[in-house]
Amino acid sequence: MVLKTDYMKTQIVFLITLFSMNHLFAQKNEWSAVEKVFGKPGAVQNDVFRIVFPRYDLQVKTGGFTIAPGLALGTWIGLMKMGDRTMMMGDLVLLDKEVAPVVSKLIAENLQVTALHNHLVGESPAIKYVHFEGSGEAVQLAEKIKYVITMTGTPMSAPPPSQSLNPDWSKVEAILGSAGKHNGTLLQYTFPRKEKLTENGMEMPANMGMATGINFQMSENRAAIAGDFVLLADEVNPVVKALTGNGIAVTAIHNHMLYDDPRLFMVHFWAVGPPEILAKGLKAALSKTNSKQ
Repeated sequence: MVLKTDYMKTQIVFLITLFSMNHLFAQKNEWSAVEKVFGKPGAVQNDVFRIVFPRYDLQVKTGGFTIAPGLALGTWIGLMKMGDRTMMMGDLVLLDKEVAPVVSKLIAENLQVTALHNHLVGESPAIKYVHFEGSGEAVQLAEKIKYVITMTGTPMSAPPPSQSLNPDWSKVEAILGSAGKHNGTLLQYTFPRKEKLTENGMEMPANMGMATGINFQMSENRAAIAGDFVLLADEVNPVVKALTGNGIAVTAIHNHMLYDDPRLFMVHFWAVGPPEILAKGLKAALSKTNSKQ
């Protein structure tokens, strides 16, 4: 009887795994025409197709610290099926001279500009971020935003391979209470909110820009941190107090969307210092939010 039960359990696990693999393959195949437009693969998670174009063509510094593209310089595009239509959202990383032509082209392509602002302070060259959204047929949306991106210096191909480095993030991960994503010199986190979040009446998953993003970049024995907290109005000032009280600069407070419900505010931050000290400050700020940790 025990052997039969163990066999049944094994079969159930096998069937679940097989179903998951088939589902992921079907999702991936569903976006193959979009990947063909962009000329490189994206990633599918929670029914969202997401593709990133790091600005590795730029050498951006803040206070003498050279910012890795993955820390704060990644143009991203997310697409999600909504019935017989697709919703697209994203964020373009631009030089000042690229902003005006990009905004004009977005409008000309019938895409909505939802925000224009900074994420960093004192960086050289100056960088702006243009947030956008649109809805329609997936391939047509991809073609529109690709045309917009090609008006900039954004590389459309994958970045060249970098030196493989594996900093020890174990103390930071212990402080934040979970393992992050390791990517060369980077450690990356996303912390979704617990509420149901919508844009234009449509429920939005975390990877459509609805989650707090925290990035670490190691350089010798110090780290830089950048990212943004996704907050309700009542959380903004408690988080600002927690960040600044722990030596972390607040660089921007703004919205990324037009029709979000509940109304969300994004608090961006920057600091350079011992990684464990920075992690404690971020942990204090996270404790002021209704985020999944």
